Amino acid sequence: MANLLSDFEGLPVSVITNDGRNIVGTLAGMDQLTNLILEDCHERVHSPEGTEQVPLGLYIVRGDNICAVGEVDLALDKGIDFSQLRGEPLAPVTH
Repeated sequence: MANLLSDFEGLPVSVITNDGRNIVGTLAGMDQLTNLILEDCHERVHSPEGTEQVPLGLYIVRGDNICAVGEVDLALDKGIDFSQLRGEPLAPVTH
């Protein structure tokens, strides 16, 4: 999977982890185990009261904890008022 993610290096990505976290940041690097390094990132914490964006800075996500990775469209993302976005948190992945 690391070969597929090399196209996203330097671009903003959203990472969904196996425990349901949503981490958004710039993909700075990865290794052969798909461990990801994200710069200038934040976690989006969804709740029925609204969505909070918690700054994380430089962050490493272990490859065995990644559920999905996708590129973020910055133009679309900037147009979203996350304080008005409400929803239940994602449930953890179960096997």
